Order: sequence, then structure tokens, then C-alpha cells
Amino acid sequence: MNSTPSMTWRARGDLFSKPWRGRVRDYDLFKEVTIGFLVVATLTLVLAAVFGSPDEPGVTFASWSAHDPVDFATTATAELAGTSDTAQYGPPYNSTADATQTLGPLDLQSLSGVRIPIDTANAFVIAPLKTLVPVPPEVAQWTDATNAQKTAWTDAYTKALAADKGSTLPDPAAGDYGPVPGLITALTGMARSGALDGALSSQSGFYELNYTPAILFLGDGQYFQNLAAEQHLTGDQWGMMNETGNTPGQSWLWLFSLFYQVPPFSSADNADLVVVLIMGVLTVLLALLPFIPGLRTFPRWIPLHKLVWRDYYRAAGGARTEQHATSPDRREQSVLGSPDADLPARTAP
Repeated sequence: MNSTPSMTWRARGDLFSKPWRGRVRDYDLFKEVTIGFLVVATLTLVLAAVFGSPDEPGVTFASWSAHDPVDFATTATAELAGTSDTAQYGPPYNSTADATQTLGPLDLQSLSGVRIPIDTANAFVIAPLKTLVPVPPEVAQWTDATNAQKTAWTDAYTKALAADKGSTLPDPAAGDYGPVPGLITALTGMARSGALDGALSSQSGFYELNYTPAILFLGDGQYFQNLAAEQHLTGDQWGMMNETGNTPGQSWLWLFSLFYQVPPFSSADNADLVVVLIMGVLTVLLALLPFIPGLRTFPRWIPLHKLVWRDYYRAAGGARTEQHATSPDRREQSVLGSPDADLPARTAP
């Protein structure tokens, strides 16, 4: 008789609960592990020789300030003015209004709150300069000024930096920039000496292990983003699944990266939130696939498994033919729950 196949291997009489009665052979685990190790080691050496090492030199404030001093100064000025990407990011760094990505009433970014408060002017410029001995006098002039005066100084210096297309900083005497040119010059000196990296990473304690401020500062500038674009690592270049140089990247992230390449996601202001939600739904569907009627029967509609286990199904086909020839009622010999309900029990794995 016909029976609905069971989807659990625990069911009594199921195909998967029956003992294996097919052909067996010896298995040498030590030999298998040794061969596997040698094959993987050989492939690793060959691929490393062909594609090279992904060990790119680290991007530091010293290299940034030396190769693109105007971009470094422009970014540092934006940190002072509170107009950088970090300063305008919203939670978890600050409470900038309308900065979060939303989808209707859904605002996941705000759920975390401001857990890592960062005042970019103090964290990225003033606090590192206070570690110098002696502290530059421009620091006191900046901290004693009003917010309106600070805004006027940084606006004027930002315009001067934007107008200067060369690699040198604007003349401090060419405008009313207040202490800003002195602060930028002192910070550039710290960066080129390597002291700025340590000053930023040690703000949370004795151990210099907090790299969040340094990464945010680097990410606010164009220098770091230009390096990423040269290596095809930006979001619109499938960067999520790429690696530096010719080294193969994270190909398994192709689906996550795909949505960032196609409209309307590629130009959406809330693309990160939408893509995360889509991937979350797809992940839940994949996890619950054995329990979703219709979707769980895809393998029967597309019998790719019969190609993979073709030896078994070839043997099962021969046994079925034999069963037809010897038994008047083959249904009584069938296996409940088998993908092929009329497969003989003695051939089931």
C-alpha cells in the first residue's frame, strides 16, 4: 500500500533506520588522514606559489600622513568640526538625529543605544595631542574657545584645504584659522613618528588593544578608501568576497554581496538593513527547510541525489527488476519512507 514517507531517521521501519546489508570494505583512518594532510599541504604550497601571499603591509597613520598629507589634514579638521562620517554616524557612537538606517518603523541601529560614545574632536585630535610633552599651546586655545568660534575656524580651514590641490598644507597666515593649523601640524608630526597609533589605541586603558578609534579615524579619510578600491575591496566591487592581491577570497559570501550590486539595493540609503533582513529570512528558511512542506520535497523534483548515489540506485534498480520477477506483490516488500517507495528493503543502506 502507499504510505507517506517519514522525514525522520528515528521512525521504526524507515529506510535510514535499517542496518546496512550492502558491500563493505576496510577503512584505514590513519592512512586516510595522512593522505588528506599531504594533499591539502601540497595544494596550499602550490596555490601560495601561484597566487602569492595575502600579507599586505599594514596601513598606518605614518603612511597616510606621508603619502597624502592634505587628506590627513582634511580628515583631522573634519574630526575637529564634528562633520566626519564617524561624528555623523549615530548609534553606537553618538546620537546624531536621522542618521540610522530604517525600514518603516524598524530601526535596529538605535536598539543598541550609544554604547561607545566618541567625541571625534577630543578622541582623535585633542586627547592624543595632550600626551605630547610639552602639550602644544594650541590645545588650550582650542579648548577655551566657544563652539561658534571653533566652527568658524574649522570652516575656514576646510575651505582652504579644499581649494589647495597640491600636497602642502595652507599657509596658516592666509586666513583666520585660529589654532587649527597648529593642531593639524602637531597631529601630523605625531602620525609620522608613529606615536598617534599608540595614543589612539591606548585610550581605553593601559593595554593598547582598542583599535576602534584608529579604524574609525582611518575610515573617515579618502586615503584608506582609495587603497581599498585599488584592491577591489569596496562594496560595489564585490569586495565582501574578495581578498587582497591575487589571493582567492571568501567566495561563500557571494549571495550576501550580490544584493549590493543590483538595484534597488545598490542605491538604497538603507541597503545594509535591507540586505541583513533578507539574509536573515533566507537563513531561517534554510534552517527550517526539513519542516516546510513543499520546499522539503525539492530533491524529489530535482533528483540530483540519484546522480551522486548512482551506484546505489543502479543496484536498487536491478533488485527492483528481480523483485518484479519473483514477487507477485512487491508493495509488501517495499521500504516505508524511502525516497523511492518501491525500493526493496534488502538494498537499502
